[in-house]
Amino acid sequence: MSQKRYNQEFKQTVVELYRSGTPVSQLSSEYGVSEVTIYKWIKQHSPIEGTQELTASDVEAIQKENLRLKQELEILKKGYDHIREKIDEQELIDHITSESEHHPIQVMCRVLEMPRSTYYQSFHKKPNRYHVANEELLERIKVIHKESKGRYGAPKIHRELLKEGYSCSLKRVQRLMKQAGIQSNITKKFRPTPTQTPVEERENVLEQDFTTTSINEKWVADITYIHTLRDSWCYLASVLDLHTKKIVGYKFSRTMTTELVLEALENAVQAQKPEPGLIIHTDLGTQYTSEAFQEQLKNHEMIASFSRKGCPYDNACIESFHATLKKEEVYRTQYENFETARMALFQYIEGWYNRKRIHGSIGYVTPDEYEKMCRVAA
Repeated sequence: MSQKRYNQEFKQTVVELYRSGTPVSQLSSEYGVSEVTIYKWIKQHSPIEGTQELTASDVEAIQKENLRLKQELEILKKGYDHIREKIDEQELIDHITSESEHHPIQVMCRVLEMPRSTYYQSFHKKPNRYHVANEELLERIKVIHKESKGRYGAPKIHRELLKEGYSCSLKRVQRLMKQAGIQSNITKKFRPTPTQTPVEERENVLEQDFTTTSINEKWVADITYIHTLRDSWCYLASVLDLHTKKIVGYKFSRTMTTELVLEALENAVQAQKPEPGLIIHTDLGTQYTSEAFQEQLKNHEMIASFSRKGCPYDNACIESFHATLKKEEVYRTQYENFETARMALFQYIEGWYNRKRIHGSIGYVTPDEYEKMCRVAA
């Protein structure tokens, strides 16, 4: 690129503005001329030494300008020292290169405390191992994030990387994701208002004791609402094993009936084959307190446990699953009808939640993996 040329009148005018009190920094900003060039013009258009004496006002003006420049440099120096350690060396090199058309590289290297040898050598050296490792790590982060359909944030992606043999800290993963604009895209939305119909208190066997020693020891169950465009509200009944965090049974229906929870429980029984004495905890919904559901529990020799009225914490684990389901799947799309919602829920529960989604409470493995570990240990 050819250097821009300025005519004599332009140079003289800039010098006159300087002499009238306009700071060099302001002239540089307003007219697109580097400060070094302006100082050069000032020197060229100054009277020849010995031909004109400086007046007292000239000396005073020069002293004031020097003081201003000194103060500005001190302020900039303090601010720069504060952030210098946070600036990557390559970012500094890129900045010097981009500004080289406006300022001499030698001056910028001195002001920005970048050795000139380091700057020039950067154009001949290969990327260091750390940058190469970061690029490789970021590519893997993108793949894991995509495979989770954007559901995973830095903590879970970090755990997946460790399982795959990568050596990296959580902060490093967070930094790379932030720089690349990658983040978990789960969404929070509303919950339908629960019914205010009076209910009868029943025995709470679980008493918020969610600890377990084996699979099929304690199950929790609940119903949640799923909206579709054509079929309006549909309903998902789920059964979760507290030991593995696995959804062991579920059923999706257009209506919220007792048959819905009966089928969900039966699906869980057929899949798990639990021993007698299993505790199953639910809320006080009419489907769970119905005679048909209680009869089914007796047939399978299960112990019924119920949440206290108005206390969602008693069934917090299954509430948590449904909240996760909503944030990671349901609220991210609009289901056309019952069938599209049914297929999406199947893919989420069977293909993602049980088989691929890692859980911190079980050592960052999937529910399926943890169940297999438990069965082998038994």
